[in-house]
Amino acid sequence: MSGQRKVDSAPTRLRTLADSYPDGILGATRDGIVTIVNAQGAALLGVDSEQALGMPLPEVLRLLDQDGKTWLEVNRPFDSISIVRGVPEQSWLNASGEEVLTTGKLVRDGALGPVLGIAVGLRSGRGRARLDRERSDLVAMVAHELRSPLTGVKGFVQALLNRWDKLSDDQRKLMLTTVNADADRLARLIAELLDVARIDTDRLQLYPRESSAEVLVRRVVDSIEAGTARGIRLEVEDDLPEVFADPDKFTQVVTNLVENAIRHGQGQVSVGLAASPSLAGVRITVDDQGDGIPVELRRRVFTKFWTTGDSGGTGLGMYIVGGLARAHGGWVTIDDAPGGGARVMVDWPTEDGRPD
Repeated sequence: MSGQRKVDSAPTRLRTLADSYPDGILGATRDGIVTIVNAQGAALLGVDSEQALGMPLPEVLRLLDQDGKTWLEVNRPFDSISIVRGVPEQSWLNASGEEVLTTGKLVRDGALGPVLGIAVGLRSGRGRARLDRERSDLVAMVAHELRSPLTGVKGFVQALLNRWDKLSDDQRKLMLTTVNADADRLARLIAELLDVARIDTDRLQLYPRESSAEVLVRRVVDSIEAGTARGIRLEVEDDLPEVFADPDKFTQVVTNLVENAIRHGQGQVSVGLAASPSLAGVRITVDDQGDGIPVELRRRVFTKFWTTGDSGGTGLGMYIVGGLARAHGGWVTIDDAPGGGARVMVDWPTEDGRPD
């Protein structure tokens, strides 16, 4: 009896292992008889995993393409030439109309031998659909953000070409100044999109060196303050160490933080530089006097396309801030400002803390 129990338990262990796999698994013999289908695969195919065992493969693998052809009709795995080893990822529809992504592996008797069986991997297309939605959101956002400055550039350039002799020098200068500002906006949007792509693919190019955080932050504050009526206060602690940073990326982080505080907050914006209590480095603190950021939303701030209120923007600024800080070995946290409003803190290392 113990031997019988041991034999019976082998398929059970195999089934348990297959059920623990995150994707669907389907196996069949050369004769087209299903030998295994795990719970995930059964759910995607709309069958009972126990009843499917021993059934003909066409009755279980009921996936159709847009033309109504089945997976087996299109791929014909048992009739493949001897050098074929598998079936690349394909998109199919199950009986419920949901997208199912499949891959196939042909089990052969030797390198060029006949097919003994097939193994099919199945997974839901929802993940890809989510990525497609993100790409669509990106395209829509880019189109929206590009339309306004491009319209302005086109309009002013056309007016200059058509009415150059009738315009005064002051009018020409105003138009060219506006065109220049719109061109800067376009250049910054393109730079943001490139940074997002590089952060997503871990291909950021950094050229870090020891830099003065005070010098870099003062430049940012002076530049932004010259173009806004909002007050910006800068407080710098004495004897700060230098940070190990790519100066351009560090400047980009501080610029995004201060501009976000002006765009989304209210009242005076306060920027502070002090020794970091969390690591050997510097903490950059940016406070505003707005409504603050609720605790339940603080993690969402660092996701792509996150915006709030009617203040507009691409929704990429804080995503880039988080990505650039992490790329240098730092991190970003959000808290409440002492006088109300939001407080964003970036802890930046003094030594090379880049992940391997």
